[in-house]
Amino acid sequence: MNIQEAYNSWADSYDDVQNKTRDLEAQAIRSLVPGGHFDEVIELGCGTGKNTEWLAARTTHLTAVDFSAEMLRRAQEKLQQPHITFHQADITQAWKFSRTPANLITCSLILEHIQDLNHVFAQASKALQPQGHFYIGELHPLKQYQGSKARFDTAAGGIFELECYVHHISDFTETARRHGFSCITLQEWFDDDDRTTTPRIVCFLFRREG
Repeated sequence: MNIQEAYNSWADSYDDVQNKTRDLEAQAIRSLVPGGHFDEVIELGCGTGKNTEWLAARTTHLTAVDFSAEMLRRAQEKLQQPHITFHQADITQAWKFSRTPANLITCSLILEHIQDLNHVFAQASKALQPQGHFYIGELHPLKQYQGSKARFDTAAGGIFELECYVHHISDFTETARRHGFSCITLQEWFDDDDRTTTPRIVCFLFRREG
């Protein structure tokens, strides 16, 4: 099962099962994204819409993107709002879904499945207005070092682990710098806010300079 097939299969249960990574990242994005209203927002990895409704309330137009047709279908069923445009797309290819330069791009829990960060940052730079923001929330690499990765229970009663790549903190910050971004905020998020444990989520807020 490839990544696209896996998320298509996961879509049936994604909203119903406990998922600490999904839920903690939802807190992180709401904390890091700057306040105010945005003219144009691009959401990468919208999934079943866990953050989409919140973003849609803060923008004139939202482009919600996901690789999985089934995840996207569930988001569309829940969020039938005229100012949201849904696109099925592979962000490792050229981004053809952005209709106008965005003020904000968000990227939630998908970069662990993508080997080349350079392409993502290059495309984000093209899709953003100068001084636009790029939020990224990911499973913390320290969790990955301990063996954590995206996984879900299959209909047959097994557990399927998705293919993942480890990106170190400096991989994000240095790739961002090479593509004209500055890091405004870097935060680590912990289960139950217990900072004596391994952080679960790392999130960044980058700004496109120039």
